[in-house]
Amino acid sequence: MLTRPAILLRIEEAILLAAALFAYQHLHYSWLLFAILFLAPDLFMFGYLITPRLGATTYNLVHNLALPIALLIASYLQHWQNAPAIALIWIAHIALDRLLGYGLKYPTFFKDTHLQRI
Repeated sequence: MLTRPAILLRIEEAILLAAALFAYQHLHYSWLLFAILFLAPDLFMFGYLITPRLGATTYNLVHNLALPIALLIASYLQHWQNAPAIALIWIAHIALDRLLGYGLKYPTFFKDTHLQRI
């Protein structure tokens, strides 16, 4: 198994998803909010209606962990109340996407990802 990167990456994402869900539950955030916002990052796929390059750019912008982790850190430092919930939902969304094989997109076609060709 240690020589199969695809399996290792999926295990990492499963652990990240579980950690985000655990933290969300532990902090007593609203599951209704979770259900409402969970698919919000996928709205950025609409860039594909214009061009594949724009679609990949907008999709990758919100489907990498840098922004939600920065939001999580900033919300902790600034004592923002709802921002950690949004960051954890965002992280959970990214982790589930990658667990299912939906990686960051190349500008060629929606199905070309850094994890596999869907």
